[in-house]
Amino acid sequence: MTDDELFEKMLTMEHPVSKKYPQMSMEDRSAQFAPFAALTGLDETMDRADRDMAEKMSTKHNYESEDF
Repeated sequence: MTDDELFEKMLTMEHPVSKKYPQMSMEDRSAQFAPFAALTGLDETMDRADRDMAEKMSTKHNYESEDF
């Protein structure tokens, strides 16, 4: 049997159904591929860093603009 014939046979085979496990719902199957927050807390940390930097820049700007 050629590779093409084997592939054709595979495509026409009946889909296996487990006798041990119930079929998963489409919703549950799709949830497996949903995006997830791999770096939890990253957004909050970045926001805090932005605020800290803005505060430092503001303070530095105030010192530079004063007349001594």
